Amino acid sequence: MDISSLLFALLNDMFFASIPAVGFALVFNVPQKALKYCAIGGALGHGCRFLLMHYGLPIEWATLCAATFVGMIGVHWSHRFLAHPKVFTVAAMIPMVPGVFAFKAMIAIVEINHKGYNPQLLAALMENGVKAVFIVAALAIGLAMPGLLFYRRRPVV
Repeated sequence: MDISSLLFALLNDMFFASIPAVGFALVFNVPQKALKYCAIGGALGHGCRFLLMHYGLPIEWATLCAATFVGMIGVHWSHRFLAHPKVFTVAAMIPMVPGVFAFKAMIAIVEINHKGYNPQLLAALMENGVKAVFIVAALAIGLAMPGLLFYRRRPVV
């Protein structure tokens, strides 16, 4: 993939990731002035994950890195605009939720229930279910990481 097609794919990914970030920010009653920062955070997080995956990092690790990046940006914005970091970060994490993997795992459960046990269905259930769990865990850890690093009352060591 040449650099121009990678850049176009990255911008496309970032644009379409900003839409659900703003949508969920509206659902969470984020102040109107913070909506653009939720969109930017969602775009930057998803774009970071896209680039890391493009260069060979597995989706679970790429999600952890991107979620930590969004969390750090959210802490910076919270100091700058005097708001809680979750105002900017929670909605920005929504585009990285593993909906496809969870859906495929649920379809495998339904097919096992309907057709009976099949080793391929069980393998699909386990692969997609574990991947979805690890991605959700990466989002939670990445969202909590800046708080653990910056808001500790005691030293780390």
